[in-house]
Amino acid sequence: MRKIIGIGETVLDIIFKDDRPTAAIPGGSTFNAMISLGRMTSKHFSETQVMMVTQTGSDHVGDIVTSFMEDNGVSSLAVTRNPGTQTHISLAFLDKDNNGQYEFYKDHASASLREDTVATVGFEENDLVLFGSYFAINPRIRAYTQALLTKARNAGAILYYDINFRKNHLHDLPDTIENIRENCRLSDVVRGSSEDFGYLFGTTCPEEIYDSHIRPLCRNFICTQGAGPVEVFTSDKHMSFPVEDYETVSTIGAGDNFNAGFLYALLAKNIGRPDLDSIPRSEWEEIVFIAGRFSKNCCQSIDNYVCKDFEILPDTTQDI
Repeated sequence: MRKIIGIGETVLDIIFKDDRPTAAIPGGSTFNAMISLGRMTSKHFSETQVMMVTQTGSDHVGDIVTSFMEDNGVSSLAVTRNPGTQTHISLAFLDKDNNGQYEFYKDHASASLREDTVATVGFEENDLVLFGSYFAINPRIRAYTQALLTKARNAGAILYYDINFRKNHLHDLPDTIENIRENCRLSDVVRGSSEDFGYLFGTTCPEEIYDSHIRPLCRNFICTQGAGPVEVFTSDKHMSFPVEDYETVSTIGAGDNFNAGFLYALLAKNIGRPDLDSIPRSEWEEIVFIAGRFSKNCCQSIDNYVCKDFEILPDTTQDI
């Protein structure tokens, strides 16, 4: 049975509306996706193991995060609890359109993963591996993340890289750009928002991003553009899929849950790594549709994940 393994950070998201705190929930880009996948696989693919490689502090917030993972079908066996440290905090301020503006309270320089914990993570052919954000390029833990990604690649797993590059890390770019490029080389699918690439490469044009920066490193590329169409590029195709219009409560986790829906679609459709190069347009359309429905469901609540009663039938693109 295939596994789904997330590699990324965990934080506690404190969400503000009209400058007043309205919720405090566990979060993190990869973490949000893994919670949604844990909820969905526990209902439809109960033999699929979902696990997260991450770190937390040894504080009460870290207890909340790890308990939340376990309660939602995500194994915490590969979580490093760093003694004497505090779990990261993120403040998210929702504007009038319910888009989030962020302030982060993190100490990336003290990031650490335990070698014995990381060593317990095994990969097999066609496992699904999601990774991204600064966690995936942080020089402090690069030796660990690089080893994990290489191990997954050599085992024949599908690697999905969400670049998710934030403006506040622009000053780190000289020290991390080669890690970004290497992550792309190791990946089977690279996704990013046009905003990400505006910061990274000074362009938001999907065709230019793919041809100049992604294609030499990875054949399959997805560029999301908020309410604009999702642009998908493969070695022989360029496809554009419209995004459904809907009211949002919060856009926090929108991209994260697109990732979750994409991986869920690969699992439900039993698409393995050798199949990625031959997916027809009609199936790409279904995969992007499912990814969009995950994102939509997340955006219709204050939470960062799909709700527990969310359903998409495993053999169709119709939600119920």
